[in-house]
Amino acid sequence: MFHGFSRARLVGFWFAAAAVVIAAMVVLGLELTLSTSGLLLTLSLLPPAILLFVWRGAPPPTVGEVLYAVHGQPEGRS
Repeated sequence: MFHGFSRARLVGFWFAAAAVVIAAMVVLGLELTLSTSGLLLTLSLLPPAILLFVWRGAPPPTVGEVLYAVHGQPEGRS
């Protein structure tokens, strides 16, 4: 499902969704107190930060892949 998404695109979608929620609160006239603002800020910044730390790149090569790369080359080539 998420094969076509990069980290940056997913974080951008998260920030856009958070902005829509905050804008909807302002339009609906809900009271924005200090505690509500802090909660919204935390909910909008914490998940992307966790995502950026947890989501890694390609896994390291396995022992089999390393051995094949060394021994799988034709003779006479280094």
